Amino acid sequence: MRFSKMFIPTLREAPADAEAVSHILMLRAGYVRQLASGLYIFLPLGWRVLNKINAVLKEEMEAIGGQEISMPVLHPAEVWEQTGRWEAIGEEMFRLKDRSGRDMCLGMTHEEIMTWLASREIRSYRDLPQIWYQIQTKLRDEARPKSGILRTREFLMKDSYSFDSTEEALEKSYQIHAEAYHRIFGRCGLSFMMVESDPGMMGGATSHEFMAPSPAGEDEVAICKACGYSANVELAASAPVKNQTHDWAKEEIHTPEKRTVQEVSNFLKLAPSYFIKSILVISEKGPVLALVRGDQELHEKKLSKIIGPHRPAQKTEVKEILGVEAGFIGPMGHKIRIVADECLRDVLYVCGANKPHYHIRGIMAERDFSAEWHDIHTAKAGDICIGCSSTLEVARVIEIGNIFKLGTKYSEALKALFLDENGQEKPIIMGSYGIGPARIAAAAVEQNHDKDGIIWPKSISPFDVELLPLNMNDSKTVEVAEDLYKKLRGMGLEVLMDDREERAGVKFKDADLIGIPTQIILGEKNLKEGLVEIKDRRTKEAVKVKVHEVAEKVKSL
Repeated sequence: MRFSKMFIPTLREAPADAEAVSHILMLRAGYVRQLASGLYIFLPLGWRVLNKINAVLKEEMEAIGGQEISMPVLHPAEVWEQTGRWEAIGEEMFRLKDRSGRDMCLGMTHEEIMTWLASREIRSYRDLPQIWYQIQTKLRDEARPKSGILRTREFLMKDSYSFDSTEEALEKSYQIHAEAYHRIFGRCGLSFMMVESDPGMMGGATSHEFMAPSPAGEDEVAICKACGYSANVELAASAPVKNQTHDWAKEEIHTPEKRTVQEVSNFLKLAPSYFIKSILVISEKGPVLALVRGDQELHEKKLSKIIGPHRPAQKTEVKEILGVEAGFIGPMGHKIRIVADECLRDVLYVCGANKPHYHIRGIMAERDFSAEWHDIHTAKAGDICIGCSSTLEVARVIEIGNIFKLGTKYSEALKALFLDENGQEKPIIMGSYGIGPARIAAAAVEQNHDKDGIIWPKSISPFDVELLPLNMNDSKTVEVAEDLYKKLRGMGLEVLMDDREERAGVKFKDADLIGIPTQIILGEKNLKEGLVEIKDRRTKEAVKVKVHEVAEKVKSL
């Protein structure tokens, strides 16, 4: 492809509203343009990258027996109503009515539709196992689209679904997908990890996420480098560093106008870890008092698994239910459900005295209050790994893929049944496996760039080689460039030739910004000696080779 004929609108300045590195560089290098909040146009270079990624996805999916199909973007509401997700999913779902007044939605995922198809086509255990996959546009009305193509309202998704007759067969499908995902992300040049995760709205018993470390990530994972444990902080188990034992007598302490843990901590000159943080929430079954250590944060999703959907209590509700205003709440003497974090069992603590401007020092679990004991705190860096007692680290990451054991959640709801070897009717056992191609592209840029621009991994670069004839007015330069262009393309390489009549500096800047991994530089001085320069975009190392050796040298690279 010739640069002069291709639409590559590079920018010299970073857009004011772009923050993530991948967003800035993909805009500046002419890969994408924004239509509206969360809606992006992939320009020719960007689309070539996505096609490279999709080719890897297809190869690896078909290697494990996946069969590609295509599903509609527009779905009838009744299919979603059968699983209960029409009501359960909130404003993230785009909903509309067709001209007949029928409720419809735009597909944000395809579990229901895939299961609907299976319910009509799979009859016997002899039809199983099956793996169906698609690379399909999905739509989700994100509340806060941001970070360029990392968090959008319309996005491309590779999702595959396994259909099995037994739990053992599902485990095999799950494992071969996990192995395929390792190959996919490795081939795409990403640094990544597989971590335990919360199934969330997908349901099912087991799930894992594939995460690419990046400061632009919106997720965090807890990692133990000693034993290899890793999990999304939404699920991660950890133990806070234990407090020293204090032989405190139980006593009230006057703490005037000191309400927050930090305020009382400073006043008493005592670390926040010695305090009990009491948080009143309102669940569907009534008020619940949640207790965590003062240096820990309550994990809303962990608590939701125990008490169901809930919301923070308002100040008036706190006073009405507990008889004391927020800031002086203690767990003693209340006749409501109390859920406490496991770590509060160990030593004596300080907590609110249930009266204004007072706290109590020397509170002991079980002696002074009773509770249901669960892990309800958010894992953080410095916590202790429950597996090996080493120190946990926390890393910011981009989610690039996920795998779920759905079990029979969807097949039972949509009556996707089969007859087993004994003629017994049973629900199909399912798995769901997703990858975001655009997220792979963005993660690759986040992990592979320098001050000059993008450095694409070779497998997903829009072109293999960029030819840079520096003087298009020199006949010798043009002649050699045209000859190399034909030879390299004849070898099956994808070549971008910058045939613009631009200054050498402009061509170099654009080449580094665009990030094609191999640059072939044709300068008049070198050509007079029969030499051409081959430069590695990543290392910036350059070698000079004779013109007739260029093709073989590039091939070896």
